[in-house]
Amino acid sequence: MMQLFTRKIKPLTLVLLILASITITFSSLSDVKAETKIISLSTSSGYVGATVRIIANLTTENGQYRLKFDQIELPGGSAVGNKVNTSFTVPHKPQGSYNVTIIDVKTGESSTTTFTVLTSYSFKPLLPEPPLQIQQGGSVTISLNITGGKANYNYPKVKVQTPAAGVYEAPNMNITTNNDGDFSGSVVYPMDFAPGANTNFTGEYKIIFNDKVVGSFIVGLTDRSEYHRGDVVKIKAVDYSEYNNKNVTIAIKFGNQTISAFNCTVLNGIVNASWAVPNTVLIGNYVLSITPVPASKQNASDTQTFAVPGFSIEMFPRNLANEVVPNVLLKICDKSVNKTYEVESGENGAASIRLEKGNYNSTAYFKEVKVGTFTFSITGSAKLDFQCQLTNIEIIVVDAQNTNVQIPFVSISFAYSYMTDLNGGVNKTEPVKLYQTNITGTVKMNSMLLNAVYRINASRYGEIFNENNNVFSNLQSQAWNRIVIPCPAKSLRVNVIDAKSQPIADAVIEAQELMGGLQYSGSTNQNGQALLNCIFGIYSVKVYHGGLLLNETKVNLFDHQNLTIKCGYYNLPISIKVVDYFGQPIPNVNVTLERNSVILSSKLTGNNGIAGFRETGGMLTIKVYLSSQNQPVTALTTFISEERNETNPIEVKIGRYVFLAGFLIETAQFAAIVLVLAVILVIIATEIYKRKRFKPITA
Repeated sequence: MMQLFTRKIKPLTLVLLILASITITFSSLSDVKAETKIISLSTSSGYVGATVRIIANLTTENGQYRLKFDQIELPGGSAVGNKVNTSFTVPHKPQGSYNVTIIDVKTGESSTTTFTVLTSYSFKPLLPEPPLQIQQGGSVTISLNITGGKANYNYPKVKVQTPAAGVYEAPNMNITTNNDGDFSGSVVYPMDFAPGANTNFTGEYKIIFNDKVVGSFIVGLTDRSEYHRGDVVKIKAVDYSEYNNKNVTIAIKFGNQTISAFNCTVLNGIVNASWAVPNTVLIGNYVLSITPVPASKQNASDTQTFAVPGFSIEMFPRNLANEVVPNVLLKICDKSVNKTYEVESGENGAASIRLEKGNYNSTAYFKEVKVGTFTFSITGSAKLDFQCQLTNIEIIVVDAQNTNVQIPFVSISFAYSYMTDLNGGVNKTEPVKLYQTNITGTVKMNSMLLNAVYRINASRYGEIFNENNNVFSNLQSQAWNRIVIPCPAKSLRVNVIDAKSQPIADAVIEAQELMGGLQYSGSTNQNGQALLNCIFGIYSVKVYHGGLLLNETKVNLFDHQNLTIKCGYYNLPISIKVVDYFGQPIPNVNVTLERNSVILSSKLTGNNGIAGFRETGGMLTIKVYLSSQNQPVTALTTFISEERNETNPIEVKIGRYVFLAGFLIETAQFAAIVLVLAVILVIIATEIYKRKRFKPITA
């Protein structure tokens, strides 16, 4: 007994331990909660003032949080659920690594990561607005800024290197950062730099800090780097003392061509001169030089390039509807220098070019055909519109019988030929393009040549209907040219006959065009004929009589047509024979014909069990009523498509009855009578048999 108890207690103990373990596990899971933790910073390093995004989890759902950068309190906020997705601005701090901390206000829990502040340097020369520039002998103020540098640190002196490779330091400018690692100041070159500092050379002056080039500025001979026709170029060069009261030569070249060369007398070691930009200069770069060069400038000769850039001009060729036109070639002649430029309008209809001050002639070509000439003057940047002899074409296909009716979905084959004005004049034909009239029966083409010959073929169902009226030319100089193409009407003579080829009068003919929209109708006369005038196309023709569809067919009406439609169902002789269970005809029962629950006719069957009708065939319902009954004894729905006379009537069998001796007897009753008679006959026969067999034999 004790052993049995021991064997049972062990598995029970194991089960209890497992249940306890599961309970503890789920209990601990229910206590699991979100942890305050920084997931990521958008960057781990950056400059003061940079924006950094921080993504973190917060223990408290929708709880408040604080942000700290080192000991600086940053703007806090509220979590969305347990998520924090916000940003902060890096505060003013010296370069180095700092703690970024998020704190759950409710629980006090926090998480920390590190961010490194980088040093940014700005050594910017304060220069005049381009194209103005500093000339020789001038001075430049250099703005000095350090942010996020070392705290309270003495940085090296700023230096400037001249185009002649001389390097000069600003000895009195101490660059010392504050507690936040910031510094701001300015220094003037060459005044604040070591003795010998100068702007005597033409070219680039480099700003050097901490042995790195951190900026630069240009010193030139001219007061600007760009000029336009008619502008005055002011020229200044210094350090020419060895040529005092002597002439130097100032030369201006365009490529290998000398545009101008003139002498200038040096006074007090300075060359001062002016030169007016001629109205005949071309757009491009020009080189100005002064010779001879003083010995002090052998390492950086006084030569400078300046530009005559022209003005930014946007030209918009427009058609007569004032729409911009792509692919228009503009030949632009600069009358001042008799030079022609070419530019073509792009997909946006704009042609961009740079032109200098002056008067211009321009000729526009579209597909090498001259479409306009223009004159204009340039005094500055401009947007110019030019009207070209290009028109828009609207093709409209209309009903020839009623021009107010416009025909949709007509296929248009469009091609044109013309004579070019460029390349000696060539007769060109554009490739055929295919269009289709829209729901309003129109097709539109933009920016077409006025003097072209247009061949426009209109077709429906692949059949052209305007072969004798498909050439158009000499369009008018106006915004839109309308080309109207009439779609011809074709006569459709319809003869409607019945199964015996006899005409059907007063039949309704409906012709529905297959593409939809166009419909024509009429009625047949006493001869079964109707005449419809329908637009060129393919039609579904239906014949109705008394609202009943007799027949339908399809006709290609690309020419005048005579169409005979035979309606075999119309006015058919319909004989209906009512028979009993044994197929015997039943006279004097009511036979009713119905179509869609509407009674067409009722008649009594004759002695032969037949009721004769003359009706339009189709799906009919035959109902048979016995005398003095409101409900049919039987009903039959059948499709009648041919003549059914007394030789081939439609047979309706009433299986419930047997016609006997002029009376209708229910089949069950008849069977019972037959059965009784049969039993009687069997009994009689049996009795007769017995009597004959057992009859006594007489001597």
